[in-house]
Amino acid sequence: MSKKKPNKRPQNSQTFDANLINNSPTIESVTKNADGTISLDEFSRTGPFAFSKVNTKLLLLGLAINIVGFILMIGGATDDITEFHEEEIFSETRITVAPIFIVAGYIVTLYALMKRPKKNADSESN
Repeated sequence: MSKKKPNKRPQNSQTFDANLINNSPTIESVTKNADGTISLDEFSRTGPFAFSKVNTKLLLLGLAINIVGFILMIGGATDDITEFHEEEIFSETRITVAPIFIVAGYIVTLYALMKRPKKNADSESN
């Protein structure tokens, strides 16, 4: 006697309004139901991507700012372990400027991740 395990993955029988994806440039043809809706599976395969080109550019800008901040922070090393160069280690660049760049880079990156892409003028009129 073998018991058949129930399918724990829910079936995506939910539907969405087809107007949500009508203006997406990546969709050639979407099979719509008779009532003008599409299935959740179809929407997940063909729906618009939530991360736009502007978000990607902002994300790369934030990464570049972070890299500049970390580059400004390196240095101050010496070959002789008995030497100590206080003016190199505790310079204004390493103590003040570099952390400001790093925090600014993280802020730009966070903004890039949270920013919603603008809707097209055509989709707002529908």
